[in-house]
Amino acid sequence: MKTTADRLVIALGDPAGIGAEVTLKALAQPRPAGQEVVLVGCRRWLRDCHRQLLACSNAPLADPEDFALEDVPLEQPVVPGVSSPAAGAASFAWLTRAVALVGAGGGRALVTAPIAKASWQAAGHAYPGQTERLAELTGTADAGMLFTALAPGGGWRLNTLLATTHIPLAEVSARLTPELVSRRLEALLAFCRRFQGRPRLVVAGLNPHAGEGGHLGREEQDWLIPTLQRWQDLHPEVRLEGPVPPDTCWLEAAAAWRGGQGQGADGYLALYHDQGLIPVKLLAFDAAVNTTLGLPFLRTSPDHGTAFGIAGRGVARAESMAAAISTAWDLG
Repeated sequence: MKTTADRLVIALGDPAGIGAEVTLKALAQPRPAGQEVVLVGCRRWLRDCHRQLLACSNAPLADPEDFALEDVPLEQPVVPGVSSPAAGAASFAWLTRAVALVGAGGGRALVTAPIAKASWQAAGHAYPGQTERLAELTGTADAGMLFTALAPGGGWRLNTLLATTHIPLAEVSARLTPELVSRRLEALLAFCRRFQGRPRLVVAGLNPHAGEGGHLGREEQDWLIPTLQRWQDLHPEVRLEGPVPPDTCWLEAAAAWRGGQGQGADGYLALYHDQGLIPVKLLAFDAAVNTTLGLPFLRTSPDHGTAFGIAGRGVARAESMAAAISTAWDLG
């Protein structure tokens, strides 16, 4: 008999984007025996998307009628590729319903298709992104964004956690504190221990050359280096390195990803959003998965956005969405 442990819940993201397309393409790929999926979106809109994709795409597509669906109807029509308040309201409502479903025991993990922050803002929902809304809905005080990707050879996993997420660059230094970095290291350690009992963790510096001994910024000298030393003293079993100059921090990860000599660290801590996302997307754009840590359930998402420029054309690649579904199933 099927149980909620056999189910994944998928919120379909911004209806003007590629969420439905990448989801149906990903679900057309071979999946584990017994895996069930519950889609959260608008039934009529999803049927229309499926018909349109059949007419313009040669890629295999799953039939949405083969899956359970939590129907949350669109209140107004949306145009593919066009940000609008209606699209923002829909994706916000779909995410909210999906979280309620998983939180009530309706699935083992949550997968979210991309949303458009501008559409949320236009609909009156002032959140920097889905992570912050997920934290609010679940009462999570300290949700973290981690990007994970299994290297093509399958022998090493790239894991990068962000210390700060969707904030302006000018605010990063003020937001970073010893307490925040220590909490993020604890979260990164817990995640990496899924794969490695004695993980090696690397922390990027904040300033160029990790501050160059204080000549290019004082944060490393004043508090980051002492914080890392205190944390290392509390975790002698962990191999902690840093702060490493940001421009070389992921070099060994690049070599490991491409099948070169050696192996990258088990986990990397980036101190701000683009510091971590640039190397992740350069190496693993089609394979990386956004994983939210700290929630009462696992949440994954592809590492790309709504791709309004190609929405409705049937040409979107589904590799990252497929990886998000696979990761949610494997780790949820």
